Amino acid sequence: MTQEIHPVLLCGGAGTRLWPLSRKSYPKQFTRLLGEHSLFQVSANRLAAQDFAPPIIVTGSDFRFIVTEQLAAMEIGPSEILIEPDPKNTAPAICAAALVLDAKHPGALMLVAPSDHVIPDAERFRDAVRAAVPSAQSGKIVTFGIRPHSAETGYGWLELSQPIDAECSPAPQPLRTFVEKPNVARAQEMMAGGQHLWNAGIFLFSTRSILAEFEAHTPELLDVARKSVEGGERDLAFMRLSPKPWTKMPDVSIDYAIMEKADNLTVVPYGGNWSDLGSWAAVWRESVSGPDGMSLKGPVTAIGCTNSLLRSESPNQQLVGIGLDNIVAIAMDDAVLIAHKERTQEVKLAVQALKSAHVAQAETLSRDYRPWGWYESLAVGGRFQVKRIVVNAGGILSLQAHHHRSEHWIVVEGTARVTVDSTVKLLTENESVYIPLGAVHRMENPGKLPLTLIEVQTGGYLGEDDIIRFEDAYARGQGAKG
Repeated sequence: MTQEIHPVLLCGGAGTRLWPLSRKSYPKQFTRLLGEHSLFQVSANRLAAQDFAPPIIVTGSDFRFIVTEQLAAMEIGPSEILIEPDPKNTAPAICAAALVLDAKHPGALMLVAPSDHVIPDAERFRDAVRAAVPSAQSGKIVTFGIRPHSAETGYGWLELSQPIDAECSPAPQPLRTFVEKPNVARAQEMMAGGQHLWNAGIFLFSTRSILAEFEAHTPELLDVARKSVEGGERDLAFMRLSPKPWTKMPDVSIDYAIMEKADNLTVVPYGGNWSDLGSWAAVWRESVSGPDGMSLKGPVTAIGCTNSLLRSESPNQQLVGIGLDNIVAIAMDDAVLIAHKERTQEVKLAVQALKSAHVAQAETLSRDYRPWGWYESLAVGGRFQVKRIVVNAGGILSLQAHHHRSEHWIVVEGTARVTVDSTVKLLTENESVYIPLGAVHRMENPGKLPLTLIEVQTGGYLGEDDIIRFEDAYARGQGAKG
C-alpha cells in the first residue's frame, strides 16, 4: 500500500501584486479570483484524495477563522491549523509543520504547497505527486518543475540533468541547479534549450529528510522552531506556536535556507497548466474568453475594447471601458486600479507609495472580516459612523463595553438576540435597540440565516480598539481582531 501523503498548505502570505482586491487584511488566497471558490479552497480540494491525509494549514492569527470557514464550506476537515506569531517566510513555516507532523507520524511524507496557485488538472497534478513518492521515501528532497510556456523573468528556474520528453512525463531525475530569476535573454535561452523548468515552490519529502536538512544547514532556525512548537498552546481548534522564541526566527525562504544547499534534490516535471497568479496580467491570461481577448467580471460594460481585464467587485460600482487595449481596470468600493497590462508587476510599487502616505486602502479592505461574520463602514463624519454588520448563522459577538461611544442597532434582515446589561431580548426586521455609553452588551444570531443590521455609532472616539471584552466565544484577547 502506498504511503499516505500529508499536504501542508501555506496561506499566511499577504500579497500586494493583486491590489486592490488582495490586501494585507484579506490576501489573494482567500478571494474568488477565478470561479465560485477561493484559491485556498481549490488548493485544499485538489489535495483531498484517497491517498492524501487531511491537510495541515499554516496561517496567521487574523486569518484563522477565514481558514476554518472556507474549509467547512468545502467539507474538508484539517488535521491541524498552525498559527504563526508573525510571518517569517516559507522556511520557518515548513520547519514548524515538519516538527508537528513528525511528532504525530514519524517519517511521514509531507507535500508542501502554496495555497494560491492555479492548477486546473487536479488529477494530473496528483499523479505527478504520486510519481515522486518513491524518491521521497528513499530520502530525496523532491521539487516539482513546471513546463514553461514563455520566457518568464518573474520566476526562478530549475536546470535538469537531462532534457524533458515531449509529453513532459513526471519521471523523477536529479536536479542540476537552481537558477535565479533571469533576464530576458537568459530566459529565452533556457526556454529554447528544453532542459529547464519553472520553479513552482512545491515540494515532497519525508519529515525525517527535511528535518535532517534543517539540522545540517540552518540548525539555529530548527532550534527556534522546535522551541516554538514545544511551547505552543491550544486555542480552540488551532495550535498557536509560542511567540517568544519566534521573535528570534530568521525571515528566510525554503529555497535559500535548504534547497540551494542540499545535495539530494530530485525534480519531477509537470506538464499541465499552472499559474501562481502573480499579477493582474496573469489573471487576465487565466480568465480571458473570446476572440477580442477580453476578461469581464461584475457590472462591467466594454465598448470597442480588446485584450483587457475589466473587473468590478461591487454591485453598486458600474465600470465602463471605451476603446481600451491592453488595460487592466479593477474597481472596488474604496479604490480603483487602472494600469497597462504589461506594467502590472509595478502594482506593488503603488502599494508601497500608498503605505508611505499612510493611506488605509494600502492594506485594509473596506469590509472587515471577523470570526462571526463581517462589517463595512458606510459613512463616517465628525463624532459619528454608520456600519453595515452581517452576523453568520450561530455567530456571536463578544460581551463588551465601550468607553467613548454609544451605539444604535437596527435589524434589517434576520433575528438578533441582544444583551444590554441585564436585559436580553429578540429583535426582528425593522426593530432597534439603543446601547448607552459604558453598557455591557452583546449580539448573537440564533437563527439559520445571516443577520444584517445597521449600526450607528456616536461619540468622541470611534476606533476599533475601544472595546473591553468580558467574554468571547472565539477566545480573542483584549484588542485582538481575530
